[in-house]
Amino acid sequence: MDRLGSFSNDPSDKPPCRGCSSYLMEPYIKCAECGPPPFFLCLQCFTRGFEYKKHQSDHTYEIMTSDFPVLDPSWTAQEEMALLEAVMDCGFGNWQDVANQMCTKTKEECEKHYMKHFINNPLFASTLLNLKQAEEAKTTDTAIPFHSTDDPPRPTFDSLLSRDMAGYMPARADFIEEFDNYAEWDLRDIDFVEDDSDILHALKMAVVDIYHSRLKERQRRKKIIRDHGLINLRKFQLEFELRREIKRLQEYRTAGITNFCSARTYDHLKKTREEERLKRTMLSEVLQYIQDSSACQQWLRRQADIDSGLSPSVPMASNSGRRSAPPLNLTGLPGTEKLNEKEKELCQMVRLVPGAYLEYKSALLNECNKQGGLRLAQARALIKIDVNKTRKIYDFLIREGYITKA
Repeated sequence: MDRLGSFSNDPSDKPPCRGCSSYLMEPYIKCAECGPPPFFLCLQCFTRGFEYKKHQSDHTYEIMTSDFPVLDPSWTAQEEMALLEAVMDCGFGNWQDVANQMCTKTKEECEKHYMKHFINNPLFASTLLNLKQAEEAKTTDTAIPFHSTDDPPRPTFDSLLSRDMAGYMPARADFIEEFDNYAEWDLRDIDFVEDDSDILHALKMAVVDIYHSRLKERQRRKKIIRDHGLINLRKFQLEFELRREIKRLQEYRTAGITNFCSARTYDHLKKTREEERLKRTMLSEVLQYIQDSSACQQWLRRQADIDSGLSPSVPMASNSGRRSAPPLNLTGLPGTEKLNEKEKELCQMVRLVPGAYLEYKSALLNECNKQGGLRLAQARALIKIDVNKTRKIYDFLIREGYITKA
């Protein structure tokens, strides 16, 4: 029987037992005759003589454990891994915290062992340098756009930067809302007591195993996001710019433009047409504010600024006397590409992020299909946001034919 090192000190990183599908805890058994893939069993399944397909209970096997020395006779491989993880978690130099996390070694033992074998050891100096360079080359363009020595960005909740990063918090390497975010709820009422029957105890252990598998899936998804740079702002912004340029070139091609000289003329004429269109709407704005003398004066000053080429210095007042909020800038917001032009205009005026609008739209469509129609009161009870925003979304979906009024 051989004594071999384990895959990792984290049980969730090891493959499950082929017999009971539970996480493997050291020591465990590896069949020396089956594989690939390797065939692992926990000690309980091994003692029962578990057999599966080609695997037989009389096959030769290996004991997988990290309970053996590597660099120092008084330090096991498991303690070596625990030391490295503790230094990574607590930071180099915080030896008391490292010792507290390890629990098996003192502060002085941790510092002496780490300095001797991982800092001042010439055998590891070149190896660690090569590993560091390889890791830097591998993570040059990963999902976290800052170096480990920099202070990571800490976007406030629901800010534009937070939405751009899908709620990712680089300082904690977590999301505001994780995958399977309420997985912990299934464990909040579980309490292991001595009076539990064997069946009840087994059921509670099964719930804990299920929770571990859900955490493993959460970590797997994070790894995919990190490895493929799915929340890299520079990539995201570059993609947005490319999409915008492609759309502009498609517009030129639809208009029959084949060279950049004609494109400049087209842009100039398009701008002129837009200015003319705005002037044609002037009468409707005048009629809207003509009953309010102060609002009319503001409008006249605003038009004077626009005609002189300046940015409007006086914001328009709404009928309620409050200052109107500017339209929401959708540039770079996730989900914008899924909206048509009318939906983009709605989100800008209502100041609603595209992701939230798509969720509300889906909920209202589903409820309308179930009920055969939808009333405004039902829509308000369903999405529970500002009543004015709800009415605008509801009226828009009715007007565009997405839903029908009950």
